[in-house]
Amino acid sequence: MVTSTLRMRPFSDAYLDAYLERNAPGILSSVGCYQLEGEGVQLFDRIEGDYFAILGLSLVPLLDLLRRHEAIPL
Repeated sequence: MVTSTLRMRPFSDAYLDAYLERNAPGILSSVGCYQLEGEGVQLFDRIEGDYFAILGLSLVPLLDLLRRHEAIPL
């Protein structure tokens, strides 16, 4: 199991309203309504752990598993 932690930075309601206006409707389909690969990274002041797990899939352990089962080249 992979654990990742994101800590939101303080921001004003006006900043949040403007962020939502600039990024909707695209972010509305994302869990938490942010996308770290875009402007959403500015909502946080600390990100710890596996970046890919935050995006939805812990990629490095998955690739290791696939290599061990010879599903992808070593």
